[in-house]
Amino acid sequence: MSDTPTGQEARERLAAVRTEVAKAVVGQDAAVSGLLVALLCGGHVLMEGVPGVAKTLLVRTLAGALSVDTRRVQFTPDLMPGDITGSMVIDSRQGELSFREGPIFTNLLLADEINRTPPKTQSALLEAMEEGQVSVDGVSRPLPRPFLVAATQNPVEYEGTYPLPEAQLDRFLLKVVLPIPDRNAELEILRRHAAGFDPRDVAGAGVRPVAGAADIAAGRAAVNQVQVSPEVAGYIVDIARATRESPSLSLGVSPRGATALLRSARAWAWLTGRDFVTPDDVKALAHATLVHRLGLRPEAELEGVEVAQVLASALGSVPVPR
Repeated sequence: MSDTPTGQEARERLAAVRTEVAKAVVGQDAAVSGLLVALLCGGHVLMEGVPGVAKTLLVRTLAGALSVDTRRVQFTPDLMPGDITGSMVIDSRQGELSFREGPIFTNLLLADEINRTPPKTQSALLEAMEEGQVSVDGVSRPLPRPFLVAATQNPVEYEGTYPLPEAQLDRFLLKVVLPIPDRNAELEILRRHAAGFDPRDVAGAGVRPVAGAADIAAGRAAVNQVQVSPEVAGYIVDIARATRESPSLSLGVSPRGATALLRSARAWAWLTGRDFVTPDDVKALAHATLVHRLGLRPEAELEGVEVAQVLASALGSVPVPR
């Protein structure tokens, strides 16, 4: 691979990443797209799905196809901030304090069941996500680049969990939901396992590195050149404003949410081969970018209203620019 790929080369290699991931993960194309968009935006992803829908496998396979480093941390109620960021330890040979890096010093961090750990540890992770660095003993240490946190939430068990507050949810660029695969996809999963597929050995499934950190950097530079017309920018603002006016919501989309939608729509436009954003790009990314930033009013929650329905009707109420 050349040192500095062109935007076109980077796009082709990142498109090849999807093909590689599909060798190990069946039927989760939307989640793969979401992770690639987040990498191109320098954002982070909240992944939601019941246990066993391949969340861990997806991140591990993506790292294998991108030839970047990955680590997984299982979040538990006794996890301390230093367990993630690293801490000062006494070097037995020199007898001096030295810094031992925590698992956050990686490119793709899978933060499994983030809502199982207390707020203090959650905030240490969120600070690192926001700043791209960790501070230990008054010294700031930069994290590797690219750096993406894929945090998972299990939607079925809430006992003993610490739900992420709205301000922390707002830090995630996208929320991707990994559905239970349909019948054909599930049959394919069983066929692969019967043929000897081992989820712990993605290289054995034929997944090979087809892109690298340089391609992500070149992709980011190219995404920054993607044009956004005043009409499309107005469309994004009107969607955000429509959520703030919804009678079912106590919390609408903040300006940060609107800029997140702009960033993710630009990345999606570039990935699909265009240098300008269309209203369809905005629509395609609206749910993943905005749904976790919205808060339902208690009375709407009691009536069984879902946030996704409210967002869909807010989207439907905004005229699409021609």
